[in-house]
Amino acid sequence: MTGQYSHTNGVTTLSGSLEPERQYLARLMKEAGYQTAMIGKWHLKKEPSHDFYSVLPGQGSYCNPVLREKGNGAWPNNEKRHASYDSLHSSDVITDVSLGWLEQRDKSKPFFLMHHFKAPHDNFENAERYDWLYRDVDIPEPGSFWKTPNHGSEATRGTGTSIGSRNKRRNMGHHMFVDPSLSEPAYTRTSYQRYLKKFLRTVRGVDDNVARILKYLEDAGELENTVIIYTADQGFMLGEHDYIDKRWMYEESLRVPFLVRYPKWIQAGSASGAIINNTDFAPTLLDMASVETPDYMQGRSFLLILRGETPADWRSSTYYRYWMHMTHHDNPAHYGVRTKDFKLIFFYGLPLDAPGALPEPTQPDWELYDLREDPQEMNNVYGVPAYAATARRLKRELLKLKEEIGDTDEQFPELMQVRRKYWE
Repeated sequence: MTGQYSHTNGVTTLSGSLEPERQYLARLMKEAGYQTAMIGKWHLKKEPSHDFYSVLPGQGSYCNPVLREKGNGAWPNNEKRHASYDSLHSSDVITDVSLGWLEQRDKSKPFFLMHHFKAPHDNFENAERYDWLYRDVDIPEPGSFWKTPNHGSEATRGTGTSIGSRNKRRNMGHHMFVDPSLSEPAYTRTSYQRYLKKFLRTVRGVDDNVARILKYLEDAGELENTVIIYTADQGFMLGEHDYIDKRWMYEESLRVPFLVRYPKWIQAGSASGAIINNTDFAPTLLDMASVETPDYMQGRSFLLILRGETPADWRSSTYYRYWMHMTHHDNPAHYGVRTKDFKLIFFYGLPLDAPGALPEPTQPDWELYDLREDPQEMNNVYGVPAYAATARRLKRELLKLKEEIGDTDEQFPELMQVRRKYWE
């Protein structure tokens, strides 16, 4: 929505909100002549600035959801129920609303629809019609599920929500109602199967509803004239290293799905290894609408990359930061740099960004992964003499990126002390 990093747009934690005047993408698309709609998950507290919206309050409900809808009163007291019985799933409801808006819009004008499923946010809940899907299937476990020879560091020992009972306080076996008297291997395996099947059943509802939207566009004769982008706000851990959820800078969480369909510009089946991040989304969407990227946006359009041409000066590294130290899913705060071949992460171990919470302190530490030799991140090579020069180079790159985007940590004296100690 902003084309900015979290420290710039101010939404660093779940307590953050996005004021209407800072919802730049929707406002600029409206100015460019597009009808704009925001339907589904919003989670930014303030009223959307789109021409039309119908959004879940907060996280919203999976079944028989209530939505806040424009034209139904003043925000936030404009809730509307789109179903009168408990078995209608949010993915179906959100799609119903989007299809209704597409049908009723002014078809003489271009449109910009942000269609946001709640699914597959955990705890996963699928529509009833999928209850027996995958019943007789044994879902393969990821290679790093049991074996993590040298993954992690002192900063991450015992942290993060687990599948099995590794994290005694927070694990998915408890949420999946697994018998706690089972042996540890049996408990973990049972938890994994239940967790993954619930996830895949929930995702199946997303797939089927995406198909409904595509069919509508095809039947309306608009499919070939519509840019379709399928993405997410993050990747997701599904048992890798015995973690669930997102937040981590590890590959499964860091890598975000990003698919685009528009035959006029993009060759079917093509792919790119260029590094993009979510600050680039707004500039790219604006570029597609022939709108220049405003100077207050920190990202860059990658429309040329979609069209098969990677600029010579495109970024070779990207910055990541997770702010909520131990306040959600027991994940320690950290930041780092990802290049094509390496990843360097600094877990700084301070509860700097959780006002009102009681986060637990963790040990600051570094992790370095050679993604060429170790794509599953099994072996943290920070401190290995052969990688000393690489670690120094990546630290310089990390500092350079932090300075370029203005996330310098200078407002956190305690963190600057930690940096001086641990960056030697």
